[in-house]
Amino acid sequence: MNKDKPKIAIIGYGSMGKEVERIAKEQEITVSEIFDIDNLPEPDGKYKFDVAIDFTQPTSVLNNVELVASLGKNIVVGTTGWLDNINQAEAIIKKSGTGLVYGTNFSIGMQMFIRITKLAASLTNSLEDYDIILHELHHKHKKDSPSGSAITLANIILKEIKRKKVINDEISKGLIDPKQLHVTSTRGGEITGTHTVYIDSDADTIELTHRAKNRTGFASGAVESAKWIYKRKGFYDFNEIFDKIIK
Repeated sequence: MNKDKPKIAIIGYGSMGKEVERIAKEQEITVSEIFDIDNLPEPDGKYKFDVAIDFTQPTSVLNNVELVASLGKNIVVGTTGWLDNINQAEAIIKKSGTGLVYGTNFSIGMQMFIRITKLAASLTNSLEDYDIILHELHHKHKKDSPSGSAITLANIILKEIKRKKVINDEISKGLIDPKQLHVTSTRGGEITGTHTVYIDSDADTIELTHRAKNRTGFASGAVESAKWIYKRKGFYDFNEIFDKIIK
């Protein structure tokens, strides 16, 4: 891990922003600026931070990326539900010569779960008696559905299991086409996040579950990403560089 610690800014001082601040202080990383909706960075501002960490709203991400890049700073985007604008964000980063790490889930445990799911799906590919489905639960405040992590997991399953061709994330009142991977969501209460992959046959059922207990794992992954992207350029997916970040 990078021992040369960056100064970080937090964009979005809600529950996740406060957890990022706590983790940073534990690691003796300076939080030089904190921004929220009533206190956004100015395009011509003089700021001390090296890397910003964004946990805001999907509609704010592209503007935040553009603003941070215009300051010549790097950014970690922990917000989900904005990936329809990913091409624009990548173009901004490349043009500015800065760095960005984004992810559908910055939890260290989820990264382990993603790799376990990939292995399980590859085994299921050759076992046609086994079907596979995915369900996720989140708190009532979550704006996107299915979750970004569920979509990531679903795309991994599609890649590994050749007989599954498309994701069906709608409520089904009839038969599911065997070529569809059914991904379902539940929203309610204050559930931090639960993702379960079911692999089922006439003989038995395998359940693989990742259950977030709190926001610590997400904040830790974002801080580690900020340390990694410090002094680097380019556009990176946390899922793809996780192995490099933890070394």
